[in-house]
Amino acid sequence: MVSARRQQIYHRRICSYYTIYCTYMQYLQGKKPRAILQQFPGKYAKKGEKKMNWEEFFEQEQQQSYFHDLMAFVEGEYAEKTVYPPREQLFSCFRECPFASVRAVILGQDPYHNVGQAHGLCFSVKKGVDIPPSLVNIYKELHDDLGCTIPNHGCLTKWAEQGVLMLNTVLTVRAHQANSHKDIGWEEFTDAAIMALNSQDRPIVFILWGAPAQRKARMLTNPKHLILKAPHPSPLSAYRGFFGSKPFSQTNDYLRAHGVEPIDWQIE
Repeated sequence: MVSARRQQIYHRRICSYYTIYCTYMQYLQGKKPRAILQQFPGKYAKKGEKKMNWEEFFEQEQQQSYFHDLMAFVEGEYAEKTVYPPREQLFSCFRECPFASVRAVILGQDPYHNVGQAHGLCFSVKKGVDIPPSLVNIYKELHDDLGCTIPNHGCLTKWAEQGVLMLNTVLTVRAHQANSHKDIGWEEFTDAAIMALNSQDRPIVFILWGAPAQRKARMLTNPKHLILKAPHPSPLSAYRGFFGSKPFSQTNDYLRAHGVEPIDWQIE
């Protein structure tokens, strides 16, 4: 049993990670650190739109009781078990894709659970790591859809940097135990992130692969957005309709039609 004092320490520690990431990234870019609630301008934000940011979102979620319990549990898991992604990459999908820049959302389930795979972006692995089967199928569909060259690595950071939020619905997992952190509170957190994006008065494409992701469609009520559904790219289901679904060209067609710069999906 974790004491109340330890829970507070765990909570403060993890809640500070995202702010530390943002400050560090700004330092690398030669910018002065900004306060926790200061805005990210967002390269692709629509002119005149109210600018929100992930820091503000995190601050709101920190006020919720579930979040305290979730952070205490996750920090305890990191202390006692092998958990992926590494702690410093836990919120990478938010760090790499500022709120106001989001043009598309790809929803995954939980992180890869083998050594060296997960780094905080759904479906993505670091360079030098074998490309997982689901991502092999994503690349095949990307090639068939847009003619993109299939890369020799599985790092999708380029997509995130262009405004594609690579969001798993569960952000952590025990080593070699798929779905081991299901129903501990991550779903409530990521649902809140999805609803925050749904409220934005600008076109966003939500790419929902597989039944768990498609259940999130009920939250997407804003007619400004496009929802694309297809089977999961796993080898077990890709031939049931993922192949030929053309999510990448459909995303770009929708963005262009609404005056938004399309995404360069080619991974070099």
